[in-house]
Amino acid sequence: MSIPFDLPADDHTLSPRTGYTRAHWEAVADGLLTAAWRRATPGGALLHLPGRPSRSGVRSDGLEGYARTFLAAAFRVAGAHGDDPHHLLERYADGLAAGTRTPGRDDTESWPEILDVDVQGQPMVESASVALGLRLTAPWLWEKLDPAVQDRAEAWLRGALRHTPAPNNWYLFPYTVAGFLDSVGRGDAETAAARERARDLLESWYRGDGWYADGDGRAFDHYNGWALHLYPVLDAHLAGDADALAHHGGRLRAHLDGLSLMFGADGAPLHFGRSLTYRFAASAAVSLGAVTGHTPLTPGASRRIASGALRHFLDRGALTSEGLLSLGWYGPHEASLQEYSGPASPYWASKAFVALLAPADHALWTDTEEPAPVEEADRVLSLPGPGLLLQATRADGTVRLHNHGSDHVRPHEGESAADDPHYGRLAYSTRTGPTARANAADNHLSVEVNGRASVRRRIHPLGAGHGDGWGWAASWHRPVFVAGPPMVPGLRAESVTVALGSLELRVHRVVGAPPGSRVTLTGWATGPEEPTVSALHGLYGWDDPAPEPVPAPQGTAWTPWARVPRLTGGCGSTTVHVALACLTTGPDAPPLERAVTDVRVDGGTVELTWTRDGSRTRVSFEPPEVRHTRP
Repeated sequence: MSIPFDLPADDHTLSPRTGYTRAHWEAVADGLLTAAWRRATPGGALLHLPGRPSRSGVRSDGLEGYARTFLAAAFRVAGAHGDDPHHLLERYADGLAAGTRTPGRDDTESWPEILDVDVQGQPMVESASVALGLRLTAPWLWEKLDPAVQDRAEAWLRGALRHTPAPNNWYLFPYTVAGFLDSVGRGDAETAAARERARDLLESWYRGDGWYADGDGRAFDHYNGWALHLYPVLDAHLAGDADALAHHGGRLRAHLDGLSLMFGADGAPLHFGRSLTYRFAASAAVSLGAVTGHTPLTPGASRRIASGALRHFLDRGALTSEGLLSLGWYGPHEASLQEYSGPASPYWASKAFVALLAPADHALWTDTEEPAPVEEADRVLSLPGPGLLLQATRADGTVRLHNHGSDHVRPHEGESAADDPHYGRLAYSTRTGPTARANAADNHLSVEVNGRASVRRRIHPLGAGHGDGWGWAASWHRPVFVAGPPMVPGLRAESVTVALGSLELRVHRVVGAPPGSRVTLTGWATGPEEPTVSALHGLYGWDDPAPEPVPAPQGTAWTPWARVPRLTGGCGSTTVHVALACLTTGPDAPPLERAVTDVRVDGGTVELTWTRDGSRTRVSFEPPEVRHTRP
């Protein structure tokens, strides 16, 4: 699709895969900012972008437009050492003066005050972008402001230090505000306390493998990269704090071992978790690693991932005809959104422009693009900390994530019967999105009791591991029900995924099901005209090994209409159910009915032989264990 502003000609010598250079990144930033500023109030304090308002209201949405675009402008100008050819900082300075003159007033320009998360919390999110923008551009904006405007800006920002954030990555917003105030000589005991509180929480949320939980539960998603790593690493980098940078940068490096495998060969990030409308912000941590030197990737591979993600969305309709980022994935897509999403929400994508902090002579821009990890070889990687299993295939450039640890259920919520397509599915990919809540669920194991189907909410990881070309992850959950009693006493579903090449062995044990219950398993959701092929085949415990296609009329982020393969079988007391699944692109999908032989099920143990190489897999539930041996 055409991009509604001019870009430089592609450079396939320097960037043989994407054609994008630093000049493209600058041009995209300029184009996005120019389009957004057409919707500014006369004083420039609020940018009212078109679209449905968020639950926080139009004024908060206008502040969001100012703050999130300011972040892109700040990266753009700071990366150019203050060169501001479009006079962006003048606009943001005027907007800052106008917005902080009478906060809370219902007029054309005034910003909403920052209050507690459950009262008026969204401005706290935006305060971090304002503070970070001011910190990045301090020599050219902050230091030139009238002292009275500086005082007003500080007074507004301190609202973030004096009110309660959401119990997750939000604590990094007052942390970032405090970091800015410290950097301009306005720190005190209040800023120190905000930073200490955030650091303590961040330590308690670390789960290993470079992954943080987003709060006290088990929410693992893109917030790791664009928030939980970005704020502390960038803070330490800007402060020149070697000890803090070594600590947080080391974790970023570990995180990038897995995150770098979460982008397909076409540039798409995994469609997994909430706030997916931030799109190419998913690459922010990759670029931050290159900027700070805390990365396992070469500069050429880092740019290939970041530019690939940027171009992926620009080429697929993420921009409106006005040059604005739409609410959705490619174009508008309601099922990808949350209720807090407003017209300016997509501009957290601005975080991707952290790449511009690398100057023009940095290796991130001067080295030749190199392949992304998915383009180098088939790979299976387990991440025991978050309970995830990554499966990448070079032939079709597809990455799949098997979810055995991320559920986004807070500790105080117990077991909730509300389905959450962004976390509750067994698997996600760079080529498919989850089906909408009202449609048949893709990649889902459901127990049906008295005709009522269960959903998967709180996920309890049981382990994960990998070897040469294969890997596994396991978990259990209590099936919960939307209609009728929310639970059946003693009912439990245990799940194991084994990945080998493009094949997925899915083994499930249902414990404590009442007599006459049913179990269903679905595979990947794909559209009838897509090149992506979804296959599912029953090996044990199903009425028929061949799946039936089930329609999902609301489609996914990839297709307006989808279908899902489904297996069904009876269960009662304790039963085992085994299937093969596969997601591939093109006509060469492997025939699943011939992929394995000699399937044996003995109580809580499943053994089978893979036709491709004669290797043998043994899955046990007591205790959870997977063994894979080659002849």
